[in-house]
Amino acid sequence: MTLGRIAFLGSGETSLAGGRIFESLARHIHDPLRVAVMETTAGFELNSPQVAGRVAEFLAARLQNYKPTIDLISARKRGTEFSPDNPEILKPLLTANFIFMGPGSPSYAVRQLQGSLAWDIIRARHRQGAALIFASAATISVGAWALPVYEVYKVGEDVHTKRGLDLFADFGMNLSFVPHWNNADGGIDLDTSRCFFGIERFDQWRELLPAENIIVGLDEHSGFILDFDKPCCEVSGVSSVSVLKQNEMKIYPAGAKFPLDELGKFQPPADLESGIRPEVWDVIRTANQPEDETPSPEVLALLEERKSARARKDFAASDKLRDQISALGWTVQDGKEGQRVVRMR
Repeated sequence: MTLGRIAFLGSGETSLAGGRIFESLARHIHDPLRVAVMETTAGFELNSPQVAGRVAEFLAARLQNYKPTIDLISARKRGTEFSPDNPEILKPLLTANFIFMGPGSPSYAVRQLQGSLAWDIIRARHRQGAALIFASAATISVGAWALPVYEVYKVGEDVHTKRGLDLFADFGMNLSFVPHWNNADGGIDLDTSRCFFGIERFDQWRELLPAENIIVGLDEHSGFILDFDKPCCEVSGVSSVSVLKQNEMKIYPAGAKFPLDELGKFQPPADLESGIRPEVWDVIRTANQPEDETPSPEVLALLEERKSARARKDFAASDKLRDQISALGWTVQDGKEGQRVVRMR
């Protein structure tokens, strides 16, 4: 089992700080870069394709040297054709090695993804080495406890707890995340730090959580990367990351590194497949099987016909045969040694 790196951003996924984290992760992926951008977090919004699309455009530009393939995963809402349980729209996720979730609603994301096929695939691909990147609302949703930002700050509900997707339960860790940690949009009149909760309400929320829960606060335009191989955490961006344990808080500035065990005792899964449905592993293995690189007899026959057509200078027939070969998934290459075919990717 080769666990991929996991990155968290407090905000600014399309900023310079976000770009640096994305590029740091891309450098450690040696296979062709296959990016999946999840729409789920913003799936309740009418413009969720545009919200995710802006990130995809940023990644295409920022990571252009890596020649990425980028797919939007339109897993917006259960019970619709865009369900996170619809295997058709999740196909690119099966082979993705760079998976991003970002802005939207944490509570909505948890409702849509908890126990879903999409979430199982994301967890499985991470165990196979895929990098995971969470920003803003997604950062909250993947923790053990999800800060109910909209419910309290916008709707006016009392401070309460909500369970998150609890990604780190797979590793025996009890972690929750709060982005926008140092937000100051409220100016001098309104405390909007702690992701718009303010310190007073945040402290009330924290009192409701189990004592063993560790909270990671991420300043805006700042984040950190978890490297399970080293094992350590590296802070990146313009400010800092705060780690809260019971009555203790440590602040790590940009550029700092700290041991992974600062976030709790890391225990990898007993085996690669534990805790994830067997049928999920079956579909992932099938999708990642290498394609047969030997041309079929049909392709070889067409190639021989094309060779004869070119010899008699019937280039119209040659072009038609080339198109027939392309339709079967092979590209014809002509060179000094003659013609050959390579499989299309």
